[in-house]
Amino acid sequence: MHEMGIAMQIIEIAAGSIPNSAGNIQVEKVNIKVGKLSAVVPESLKFCFDIVAKDTALSGARLVIEEVPVVAKCNECSAEWTISGPAFTCIKCNSGSIQILSGRELDIVSIEIADP
Repeated sequence: MHEMGIAMQIIEIAAGSIPNSAGNIQVEKVNIKVGKLSAVVPESLKFCFDIVAKDTALSGARLVIEEVPVVAKCNECSAEWTISGPAFTCIKCNSGSIQILSGRELDIVSIEIADP
């Protein structure tokens, strides 16, 4: 389950973004974007996040995941569409020459802290 390693990295990055001078603050939410092609199971990642966050500044924080769809563009006719199935050919001209525009993301978007 690689979600545990990802959760550990999210905790490390989020905790490292809190300045030492900020004192004892509590993180309420960590907002991330996860692409459908990233091979991350959102519920597993949330479960791992909750386990790894214990006894850190992120203990009790919620992990909010926005799933990013797979969007492709045809190199032949420039059509763009959201891929919903396993077929990776252009929906307009049936070309196999496409590029993936989104769906591989795994980004921390923001970290929300509680008011003191």
